[in-house]
Amino acid sequence: MSKRLSELTHLDESGAARMVNVGSKAQTDRSATAYGRIRMSKEAIAAIHAGDAPKGDVLGTARIAAIMAAKRTAELIPLCHPLGLDAVEIEFDYGDGSIAVKATASLTGKTGVEMEVMVAVTTALLTIYDMAKALDKGMVIEEVRLLEKKGGKSDHWRAEEPSA
Repeated sequence: MSKRLSELTHLDESGAARMVNVGSKAQTDRSATAYGRIRMSKEAIAAIHAGDAPKGDVLGTARIAAIMAAKRTAELIPLCHPLGLDAVEIEFDYGDGSIAVKATASLTGKTGVEMEVMVAVTTALLTIYDMAKALDKGMVIEEVRLLEKKGGKSDHWRAEEPSA
């Protein structure tokens, strides 16, 4: 096997996918924050903000969907470890022509929560789309990305903060 292949953590010696063994890693405090946004018409934003969307409370439903998704990430992403999250927080921010979503999760564990926050943000955005598509079918989901992670071997990493 090539040296490059042997350095990939999610492949075994023969190149087959595997879940990384984190059994010997120490438990540490870990957290991560992800971001994404959905662009839409001013009319759709106004209806969501006023609580007048045809399907009801768009952001309340998106918050619950995001938290549920974070807790079930290992069921959706094949090589992720199931994690007992300590906390998941979802924030929404109205911008000019968009709604931004920020998810933060934390735990004390052997592996990070980056995938959990990415899945949470994406699920919140898809829920907003589903609940508001009667108002604007041309909504665009964009800029889904990791903003920050803390803990673990690479310790602290932070991206440049996006503008809403």
